[in-house]
Amino acid sequence: MQEEQPLKPANILNIVAINQGKRPLTMTTPQAAPLAPAQAHELIAAGHVVVDARSSAEYGAGHIPGAFNVQLSSSEFEQRVGWIVPADAPIILVTDTAAEAQRCVFNMAFVGLDQAVVGYLDAGIPAWMRAGYPIAVVPQTDVHTLQRRLATNGWHVLDVRAKDEWDEGHIAAAQFMPYTDMVPQLDAPAKLDKLPFAPDAPIAVTCASGKRSSTAISILLRHGYRRLYNVTGGMEAWRAAQLPT
Repeated sequence: MQEEQPLKPANILNIVAINQGKRPLTMTTPQAAPLAPAQAHELIAAGHVVVDARSSAEYGAGHIPGAFNVQLSSSEFEQRVGWIVPADAPIILVTDTAAEAQRCVFNMAFVGLDQAVVGYLDAGIPAWMRAGYPIAVVPQTDVHTLQRRLATNGWHVLDVRAKDEWDEGHIAAAQFMPYTDMVPQLDAPAKLDKLPFAPDAPIAVTCASGKRSSTAISILLRHGYRRLYNVTGGMEAWRAAQLPT
């Protein structure tokens, strides 16, 4: 029975503490402070966690190494941040605009994570690059290219959706692991060691639409995986192309 229960998010203790009045709930509109690239760089070196809230494509085109990608466009943005960011980790946001950074921190207040936000990268990735700091990239691949390379290039596929989505239909060659299993949760350790891939294996990561797969890739990159490809459009695009499941 317990295996069928959903995992508790890593920040559940924070939510419970707020509900019990043991930790203050933000009563005013929270605000994130702008951070110059040099400030952000120093804080990241000191252990602050970066949450890149831009689209999968923008993250793939260039991001701060080690950043988690959780798209603000997702209706589950704050919950997904709560799933993957270590409890009590100080957070730096990366967005395209200051207004988007404020939307992030406002949404995060619903799960008590606004208080973890130290600030946002002022002027975004362009400012980071102008300051001479490094970026990393994630190649994007379409479903037709994926199908060809499964047959000819020995690519692997990792499906990071929920179990019910997997059961409804998946790529025959795919391995399965929900992205939430890749990080430790309150009542379960991370399961990355269960993946049957070498760190240098070419892995195409898919979900329903390409958002959670990019989040999963950002986790895998932090654990030494190097040849990762985000499947744009995910299984929605795979089905639209009438490819087999």
